[in-house]
Amino acid sequence: MQFPDAIYIDLLDTSLKSRFRRRPSLVYEMLHDKAEGTLVIIDEIPEVPELLSEVHRLISECGIVFILCGSSARKLKRKGKNTLGGRALPVYLYPLVSKEIPDFDIDRAVNYGMLPSHYLAKNPARQLAAYIEVYLKEEIREEALVRNLGAFQRFLEVAALTDGEMVNNNNIAQDCGVSASTVSSYFDILEDTLIGYRIPAFRKVMKRRLVQAPRFYYFDIGITNHLLHRKELVRGTTDYGHAFEHLVIQELVAWQHYTHSEEELSYWRTYTGIEVDAVLGDGRVAIEIKSVEEVLPRHLKGLKTFADEYPKSRRIIVSLDVINRVTDGIECLHVTDFFKQLWEKGL
Repeated sequence: MQFPDAIYIDLLDTSLKSRFRRRPSLVYEMLHDKAEGTLVIIDEIPEVPELLSEVHRLISECGIVFILCGSSARKLKRKGKNTLGGRALPVYLYPLVSKEIPDFDIDRAVNYGMLPSHYLAKNPARQLAAYIEVYLKEEIREEALVRNLGAFQRFLEVAALTDGEMVNNNNIAQDCGVSASTVSSYFDILEDTLIGYRIPAFRKVMKRRLVQAPRFYYFDIGITNHLLHRKELVRGTTDYGHAFEHLVIQELVAWQHYTHSEEELSYWRTYTGIEVDAVLGDGRVAIEIKSVEEVLPRHLKGLKTFADEYPKSRRIIVSLDVINRVTDGIECLHVTDFFKQLWEKGL
């Protein structure tokens, strides 16, 4: 829709895919006489990675501009194909964000996630089941990334249990019946196939000793809910709180990449268990996430402790409390107002 005049090549078309696999140079013959600056979109480029050398040649010789799309860069990396070093910018697409949805419904997002087909579906649970059982499993199986698919399926479920928690490879390995090194490689697979990501721990130590283990999140809260068999999450419950936190982190991750922020997103946790859910940069902004409908002084403990070490930081608590205000230097923002501010003004 954004580029209606572009030349579009869909490698999910099996006949086209077969022809380009047999003769990758065919794409050069097809495009070399086009005007400089012509835009070409190749969808699912990992299906025929041999085309990348021809793309490289068309960029260098003819000035053709490409948008290359794919669900995983792992296949390209593993096969050692031309990755267009210095000629390509990586761009990641995320699930929908609040700004893209008129009449955004926070409860629907918490329950079903933000993938377009799931958020908009009349029966999101069925769509989620199909996505997990068919797409994700087939993606892993097709790339032959793991030998023991049963163990990997168990890992997906255990990873969901630790979603938003500190990653402990040894504990997860025991639950899955594999080695800790295998668990580490499984997390690498989820990141390389864009199914999940790890949020690092805040590293700048001042007074207090800090936890250094990363936290893991699936790329969409709907995936986590399905793997954990969480249905019809209700405000005030622990499960709703976990999903709410994940959704806010999900929005922050998308905002960070779409706005090309160079600040690292991390979390802050002391060895005594005091924590802040999200920190930007070297402590410039600290964000606590609570699904409560009334923010009380006890909910501010982590941010107040953080302020002892970083008094100049901007401190925000994101919640379901409809009364926005400033308490002890901490901004209390309703989640939808926080999202609106995030996309309109930034942090």
